Amino acid sequence: MNGSGDVGRRVELVMLVFAALIVTAAFALVEINTHHPLTITAVWLGLAFLAVFVVAHLAVRRWAPYADPLILPCVALLNGLGLVMIYRLDLAPDVTQPAAPRQVAWTAVALVFFLVVIAVLKDHRVLAKYSYTCGLAGLVALILPGVLPSSISEVQGAKVWIRVGGLSIQPGEFAKILLIVFFAAFLVDKRELFVVAGRRIAGVQLPRLRDLGPLLAAWGVSIGVLALEKELGASLLFFGIVLAMLYVATGRIGWVAVGMALFTVGCFVAYHLFSHVRVRVDNWIDPFADYYGKGYQMARAMFALAAGGISGTGLGVGHPDMVPEANTDFITVAFGEELGLIGLSALLLTYLLLAILGMRSALTVRDNFGKMLAGGLSFTVILQVFVVVGGATKFIPETGITAPFLSKGGSSLLANYMLVALLLRISDAARRPSAAPQAPPPRIPLAGAETVMVRTTP
Repeated sequence: MNGSGDVGRRVELVMLVFAALIVTAAFALVEINTHHPLTITAVWLGLAFLAVFVVAHLAVRRWAPYADPLILPCVALLNGLGLVMIYRLDLAPDVTQPAAPRQVAWTAVALVFFLVVIAVLKDHRVLAKYSYTCGLAGLVALILPGVLPSSISEVQGAKVWIRVGGLSIQPGEFAKILLIVFFAAFLVDKRELFVVAGRRIAGVQLPRLRDLGPLLAAWGVSIGVLALEKELGASLLFFGIVLAMLYVATGRIGWVAVGMALFTVGCFVAYHLFSHVRVRVDNWIDPFADYYGKGYQMARAMFALAAGGISGTGLGVGHPDMVPEANTDFITVAFGEELGLIGLSALLLTYLLLAILGMRSALTVRDNFGKMLAGGLSFTVILQVFVVVGGATKFIPETGITAPFLSKGGSSLLANYMLVALLLRISDAARRPSAAPQAPPPRIPLAGAETVMVRTTP
């Protein structure tokens, strides 16, 4: 490893230690403020957290030595604070089944997936060879829960799970990565078809009708997912990723204009055809109309955020357990109550930094497939956070998507750690120094050149 790579890895290790100190202090603060005796548990949890991420650091040092040194610490901090909040919610009086131990186990499994991806995938460009396989697998994973019986796929009205025995998995979390791989390769291969300009309307150069096939297909799949799975978030996330990647591939605002028009039509159709969408929209407009019924979660979230204010009630001092599903869909509300606007903004800035680092890798990597793949993966993180926070703060209708690395859930952790491994692989390729050009052969003076005898035939 050269000097620059070694310096980057040292910075990464220092930042991981800093993240572990923050997480350890947060665990201790939770125990103190919830009137539990302060034990050595917080220290052991912090040391275990650091040990796990030191293993991840060593893996990056071995297999991706030139990767950006801040990507892994950002993920570690988000994951650690998520564990702290889940542990804090477990200390509520009415909790009978703690979720923190299970989340710790899922974190360990997710890091194993992370190690496998970063060790096995030596070159991200290999994925382009299997793009259509990834696309088919992603589409099947996205739709499969919707066609399975409700007894094994439905949880709280949404059919996004596959439950076998005591194990539950959400295939849509993995589908987003597979579909991003497919669209990255597809758009690089067919880019010329999408940059051809069509008619200009109201100053916007729109694409040709014949080229709208992929966008119309994505729109149709999104409506189908909404109908089959009763899940607004998955369909919104899928369509948003496709639209963003089309814009990145072409640089034409016309694709965004057509996409937003299709999105508006889709919202109108969904509201009038699907009752579960109408419920989400009605709760968004006025959650107090059915306060003790379907609007209770949103109303309680508004009260919690109001109680947190600017600086928050203090970690372990508030009552985030009064918000239903506070450790999954509404975990950002729990942070907003106890850490206030300042703490929640710091979390969002950490997400933003992670996405910026991914986008920087997309800009600097040398191959077009890597650019599209890193851009799609980075935008996925931002879009998912926007949908989560927007739904929890009543900016948009609540969608049921979990916050990456923060929320309780094994499928989300597994998929997002695989996503981070791909970003690190692309970042390593982008920052790796080019091979030194070979020196030209020395020039030999004409007087010293060898003489070659050539025999000619008459």
